[in-house]
Amino acid sequence: MSATTAVEMPEIGATGLTPKEVVQRIESGQSNAVKTSTSRSVQDIVRANVFTLFNGIIFAAMVLVLITGSWRDAVFGFVIIINTGIGIVTELRAKRTLDKLSILVASEFLVHRDGKDIEVSHNEIVLDDLLWIRAGEQVPADGQIIQTWGLELDESMLTGESRTVRHKVGEQVYSGATAVSGMALVKVNAVGSHSYAATLTAQAKVYKKTVSDLNKGINTILKFMTFLVVPLCILLILSQIHTVGGWGTALSTGEWRQAVVSAVAGVVGMIPEGLVLLTSLNFAVAAMRLARHDTLVQELESVETLARVDALNLDKTGTITDGGIAFNRLVMLDSANAAAEQAATQALYDCCNEEQPNGTGQAVLAGLKAQGYGAGAVESRVPFSSARKWSAVRKSGETWYMGAPEVIISALEGDYSSVLQQVNEYANDGNRVLLVARSTAPLSPRSGLRDAVEGANVSDGPQLDVQAEPVALVLCSEKIREDAERTLAWFREQGVRCRVISGDNPVTVGAIARRVKLTGDHEPVAMDARELPEDVNELARVLENVDVLGRVLPDQKKAIVQALHTQNHVVAMTGDGVNDALAIKEADLGIAMGNAAPATKAVAQVVLVDSKFSHLPDVVARGRQVMANMERVASLFLVKTVYSALISLGVVLTQIPYPYLPRHITYIGALTIGMPAFILALAPNTRRYIPGFLKRVVTFALPGGIATALSVLLAAWVLPPVMGWNVTGDAADLSALRATSAIILFAMGVFVLARVARPLNGWRGVLVAVFAAAGVIGAFVPFVANFFALILPTGATMVATLIALAGSALIFALCLWLAPLVRGLTGKLSRRH
Repeated sequence: MSATTAVEMPEIGATGLTPKEVVQRIESGQSNAVKTSTSRSVQDIVRANVFTLFNGIIFAAMVLVLITGSWRDAVFGFVIIINTGIGIVTELRAKRTLDKLSILVASEFLVHRDGKDIEVSHNEIVLDDLLWIRAGEQVPADGQIIQTWGLELDESMLTGESRTVRHKVGEQVYSGATAVSGMALVKVNAVGSHSYAATLTAQAKVYKKTVSDLNKGINTILKFMTFLVVPLCILLILSQIHTVGGWGTALSTGEWRQAVVSAVAGVVGMIPEGLVLLTSLNFAVAAMRLARHDTLVQELESVETLARVDALNLDKTGTITDGGIAFNRLVMLDSANAAAEQAATQALYDCCNEEQPNGTGQAVLAGLKAQGYGAGAVESRVPFSSARKWSAVRKSGETWYMGAPEVIISALEGDYSSVLQQVNEYANDGNRVLLVARSTAPLSPRSGLRDAVEGANVSDGPQLDVQAEPVALVLCSEKIREDAERTLAWFREQGVRCRVISGDNPVTVGAIARRVKLTGDHEPVAMDARELPEDVNELARVLENVDVLGRVLPDQKKAIVQALHTQNHVVAMTGDGVNDALAIKEADLGIAMGNAAPATKAVAQVVLVDSKFSHLPDVVARGRQVMANMERVASLFLVKTVYSALISLGVVLTQIPYPYLPRHITYIGALTIGMPAFILALAPNTRRYIPGFLKRVVTFALPGGIATALSVLLAAWVLPPVMGWNVTGDAADLSALRATSAIILFAMGVFVLARVARPLNGWRGVLVAVFAAAGVIGAFVPFVANFFALILPTGATMVATLIALAGSALIFALCLWLAPLVRGLTGKLSRRH
């Protein structure tokens, strides 16, 4: 629990819970602890990596082979165990990294205990606590309002309605709501899993699968293999029993053992066992790499979404600018004396001097304090609201308003076009402009502190006096991040359309967009969001020609994301304010700054912990690396699946002994698929995302798989009669055939690996050469050769093998040449139909 804070809060009569009462509630399970995490639990990680369908098939196959006594042919099972272990260890490392990083973005809440205000974590809040709810915070537990200071809640996460709501004293507030402005003291009456929206407040923290192109493609491959493996396995066993003389002979002579081993060789080859492992491992490694750059990935699978983003919506404040605002000066609209200017300046100070002023208010207060101003006497107040876009104070018989010039002037009677012209001129120079107006009329009946107590929605709450007169303009400026221009240039080069969406004046935002070269050498097109159509399809058409949007309301930000979705854009949304939470939740990828409001971080998939916009290119590049490399890896695994299935089918149809052993496929698979795939999966790759993952993988795998299957089957059909081998009755002849088939299989595996690893200049060529050499050298090492049954051909067998290899190379080249012709022909036929 944190020590007493130095935060100055309003004086209240209640003392709150004593330390003893807090301990009693924690011990009795009445704390706000909820089981949430940025990553899966250890149990879930182990279960996901161990208890898979294909691990079950592999384990069953391994047990079958062990029963036969041929333990060397069961080595494939131990390789799976090692791979699974690697997957578990990698994900556990990622979990520790992400959990540590998530602590940095965890939010603290202020409670009143034993007469003092202290900060505690979400889980340390207990039943009956007196909890302060402040602007920008997400309500962490259900409670009843004891006192309020103009608190306005956004309950959109609970009700789906984006308007702000005010509650009177005694009314209930629910966890999941977000404080937009003002403040309140609440007595907690439901905590943890008993709170109304415990699942909503932690929704983004729960590990969940993101449905994506990559996941859907791999799942399709795995489902197909599930239906294929079992019947083929049964048929293989039957065919291998037949080759040794039937069930009677097989059982009496013990040849059933060899039949089982042969059948398992086909089954093992068909299973892309490392594909799922490498996918999750790739996600985990990408998340760890991003974590080293202070980027927290709250859902591992969202790494892939990064690669597909083609529309990036940027919140100006905190993203392009660093959130720092400086008060420049007050410009009086009419020639006024010093007393009038001082009165306007004092009113400006009092309007900003709320319990929880926003960034602009804090900048104005800091600037005016430096000039010697301090708090004045205020009779009543309307706190600032992002939905209303103005605040007001009543003092000395006058009402003073401060807020967005367009909003205030649009509510006034009279022609103030000259004032708006001045506003636009200042805004064109990149200033943030506010308007100060004065009225002699009192604040509307349902406004200020009285309104906060009685409760009213914004729509029927405080109203501007239409007779108010504009008095002065407030000029503030924002500091643009040093890395903003460079980062935006990178996105332009990568074909990602960036738009700035802000609640500020569109002219001001447009000026900043121009300074950071949002659209390169072209002038950015700016628009006032109040002119946007409500129809989502019409909105989508308008957005195609707009680069900057100002005066955007929270629900409009969400509508903009929805409109982009209708045009099949993959949308990322960045932000740091409460008003960004709805849009971040709606986007395909929500990115929150580390200094963002708790509600915003809760719904984002990615959090830039140090709030540096310049991390985004690395985030997107990492996603592209995952997608492009997984396509290579999936192609490599699927080739093995294709040729294993076709060879198994050929064996069943022609009733021949299986042409190689399980240990052969273990050795060859490790050198031409497993280990190279691991390296290729983690290699640098910045290729842009191209839709159609599964189609490209299958298109790539079929020619290589068919060529390999044809090469092995032709050798198994042609070599025995040519060489005079009796493969069904002589173990030595069968071994010679299998040794030759293994060599062909290895050579084809190297060809496929070379094709996958292209371009072969640099380290990729070295990779292929090293694994090809390793396979050859292994055959000359006695222990390796004996263990994996690798036999080097000699004499006539050597000649036959070399001829078979030459034929295999020819078949491989022919299949690659025919593949595009076949695709073109099938494409024409499909278009005709």
